[in-house]
Amino acid sequence: MKILVLNGPNLNMLGIREPGIYGKNTFSDLLALLEETAKEENVELEQYQSNHEGCLVDKIQWAYGKMDGIVINPAGYTHTSVAILDALKAVSIPAVEVHISDVDAREPFRQISYAGLACVKTIKGHGLAGYAEAIRFLKENYYK
Repeated sequence: MKILVLNGPNLNMLGIREPGIYGKNTFSDLLALLEETAKEENVELEQYQSNHEGCLVDKIQWAYGKMDGIVINPAGYTHTSVAILDALKAVSIPAVEVHISDVDAREPFRQISYAGLACVKTIKGHGLAGYAEAIRFLKENYYK
């Protein structure tokens, strides 16, 4: 199984940006967790992070016909990007939305997710472990 892991804006600043909300783990820690999970689950991962909405849309479109699943943390674009929603809908690849923090317990605007409308599952508030949970969910439910 091939899974694309997409991370949106500011996730490259993990460990620096608001550690009281996002934890002290770094983006490198996340990448190591993804590598370890891929090995344990015997799946192939492609990881991509961008602070630019169009680049994320391009990567989602690139995944068409190449990837079996998508794990996406759209970060700030969660609440604003119809373009990411439309890209996810266009490719029709099973996608799981992940949020490190519990966005439902935060500001009201963070409780709106456009990307989530095209996802088969949303995992929030599980820290970095939510990514491993998403990978396992895709493997268990969508592996051909």
